[in-house]
Amino acid sequence: MSMSSLGNTRRSGAAWLLSASALATVLGGAPALAQDAAGANEEGGEIIVTARRQSERLQDVPASVAVLTAAALARTGATRAEDFTKLTPGVTIVTGTAEAGDTQINIRGMNGARDAESSVALVVDGILKTNTAQLNQAQGTLSQVEILKGPQGAIYGRNAAAGAIVVQTIKPGDHLEGGAALSYANNNTWVARANVAGPLSEGVGFVLSGMYDRTDGFFRNKFLNNAAVVDDHRSWSVDGRIMADVGANTKLDLKARYAEFHGASLPFNAAFALPNFGAVNPAFYEDVNKHPFNFYSNIRPTNDQTSFDISLKLEHDLGKAKLIGWLLYSNINQDLVADGTSADFARYISASNPAGQAAVNKCFSSTAALTGYAVNQPGFIGQIPVPFLFAPANGSTFGPYSPSTCDGIQYQLRKQKDISAEIRLVSNDSGPVSWQIGGYYLNIDRTTGVSLGADLGQGVIKQLYNAPNSANPTSLLLADKFKTDVFAGFGSVEWKPSDQVNAGFALRYDSESRKTSSLVPIATDPFTGGPINPGQAFGPLKPAQKTFSLLEPKITLSWKPTEGLNFYGNWGIGFKSGGFNNQGSSAVVNASFNNGVTPGTINAGVNITDQYRREKSSAFEVGIKGSLFDDRVTFDLAGYYTRVTDMQFFEFFVGSFGLLRVVSNIDRVDITGAELSVNARLVPGWRVFGSANVTDSEIKKNSARPYTVGNKSPYTADYTINLGTEITHNFEGVGKFLLRGDYRITGATWFSTVQNQVRPTIFSGLLPISALSAFPPSTGNANYSLSRRNAFAVADLRASLEMGNVTVTGFARNLFNRKFLAEVIPAIEFGGSFISPGARRTVGAEVAYKF
Repeated sequence: MSMSSLGNTRRSGAAWLLSASALATVLGGAPALAQDAAGANEEGGEIIVTARRQSERLQDVPASVAVLTAAALARTGATRAEDFTKLTPGVTIVTGTAEAGDTQINIRGMNGARDAESSVALVVDGILKTNTAQLNQAQGTLSQVEILKGPQGAIYGRNAAAGAIVVQTIKPGDHLEGGAALSYANNNTWVARANVAGPLSEGVGFVLSGMYDRTDGFFRNKFLNNAAVVDDHRSWSVDGRIMADVGANTKLDLKARYAEFHGASLPFNAAFALPNFGAVNPAFYEDVNKHPFNFYSNIRPTNDQTSFDISLKLEHDLGKAKLIGWLLYSNINQDLVADGTSADFARYISASNPAGQAAVNKCFSSTAALTGYAVNQPGFIGQIPVPFLFAPANGSTFGPYSPSTCDGIQYQLRKQKDISAEIRLVSNDSGPVSWQIGGYYLNIDRTTGVSLGADLGQGVIKQLYNAPNSANPTSLLLADKFKTDVFAGFGSVEWKPSDQVNAGFALRYDSESRKTSSLVPIATDPFTGGPINPGQAFGPLKPAQKTFSLLEPKITLSWKPTEGLNFYGNWGIGFKSGGFNNQGSSAVVNASFNNGVTPGTINAGVNITDQYRREKSSAFEVGIKGSLFDDRVTFDLAGYYTRVTDMQFFEFFVGSFGLLRVVSNIDRVDITGAELSVNARLVPGWRVFGSANVTDSEIKKNSARPYTVGNKSPYTADYTINLGTEITHNFEGVGKFLLRGDYRITGATWFSTVQNQVRPTIFSGLLPISALSAFPPSTGNANYSLSRRNAFAVADLRASLEMGNVTVTGFARNLFNRKFLAEVIPAIEFGGSFISPGARRTVGAEVAYKF
């Protein structure tokens, strides 16, 4: 990069920050009160947060923090991350599209890549959760949620480069209290919640919470007799907590949680991006936003997850300092079964091993029986399972997850056990200087696997490897054992020389040692005759080891010219460890897509390695929190600039080898943006609130796909807008009425680094050796300009009547039934995208009782 272009980038980022500061100065000429993003501060009282691991007023925090108080949680019905994020500007989420534990949260342009670590930390009652599968789990009965934006690693530790979600659950009081709620909505959706808390003895109390929910989902499988097996689920959880005073100066907090999830997986369709084929059938070049969803796989997709964690936290008062330590054990097991994607690659139309012939015969017979069956256009099922390129008269184009057995069956496994501990010494006096210092340790034992096997129509064997003479003979296997040891030391100091000035400095050093070893046996694919892991064809899959480390400083400044008005700024470094893809991934991609010499192949120029690099970010933020008209109008304005080095990004490959999931690095991404939140109490009992975020991002360098320079950061919405109102009224002799409406607009979003580009695909390579060889290879090129998710708006409405201990609520989520996409996963060299629909309208009622 030239010095001039670097200067332009810096000036661009500075312009955003200066513009935000100038606007803040104009608005800041009156006494102020800090603003929460969700409109939680409806009565004008102070909100106390722990955003910097110390209790302080929200308006005193020198950073952007969105808060949902207990009242706001109850009035919005929010219980988990997908609820919190849609109430927060600049934050989006993709969750549950592949499986229950698959959650990616994007804060201000920084996204957590699937199959890598999260970019957003989850902290529950002061304890850092370590498994990304926990991000969207309900965490008991909540009392407050804080969403912090910008790098929080120096304060909260690993995987907080984009921000942190800090959750507090209820504590036991000095008398028995609790509540229960039951709701029903369309699609046979039931949710039940209950909690009870109180004293056990002098100085000892307990909390017990439980939750159950189930739904048939919005979609049906046409081939399986319209069964509710596309996006159905049932789940339950139990959370327990015991808090005790052990002597005069020591407090104990023991927590345990167990949860299960059972449901469907991979509710995806495919949308092709082949404009030249589209001249024959327009469905070959499809706008992903206009796709009509249909599901008809012959396999009932499943997803099963069990979660258990137990933690112990001790807090001892030493007088001028406080010693805090905690220990956490977590064990999460999850797997999924689903139809495969191999039919169009003719993987099961021949067998090199006679043991595989039964699967070949089944593929041909199921195709013949399904000839003419209506699948999503441009797909069609002909008389034989040979791709139409090679048999235009009677061949087939199945698309993924077809009703035939020719797709095979995929089984994916993810298991993770981890033990973590932290100890901190925190100052405990009221002087102008406060400090804390501590250390952290984490051990992760993780196993992941992706297996593709043939489908003989005899059910599913849930294991990674099955012999050639079994009901699911394995033809592809990627499976590895990962071990991680994390050591970290941290400290912070805050100086408050006066009531107007506050300065803080925090520093953390993280070191992550990662090891990987392959679990793939030496075995032969009974269909292709090659190894079941194509990477083995280039040599043995050897164990690998690498240590990733970084020093993460953070600086904060705050100036309050009046009691309420707060000008602030901060800068920090964010860190996310590098890691390993399944061994052999690089060899598979190179052999399949970086050839171009062997007939039938292409040279896509995509660079994937078995090891991906650490991610580092440098983030600046300036802002102001204030109020107008005697605190009836409050606002929070911020501008930010972030430079991300080696941003981790998920890539999905589909080909004759089956399917492959990997993490790559985008060498450099620049992100600038601004946010504004406003909350107004118009008259007693009526509030309106709104917030907006705009984010501008640009890929500056990408060695994985060099041609994507200039494109936007993937999974980042151009903007988000939140609008809402809340009306409360007491009807004498009846009860308290509440009406709450929330309207969220999410801007256009690209989900890949490849955006408006034209790229060669497997069709480009196959055309010259096919029955359609008269057409030039470029006929099979893909254009991904129609793979962007359009902007969409979702309205939620809740109306409640509180009558003493009983509350009756009617609710509607996605009131106007807006059809939008939850996720788009372009498989660039495949020539299309895998797309998953967002939640449709849910209307229901709830009855709650508290005592």
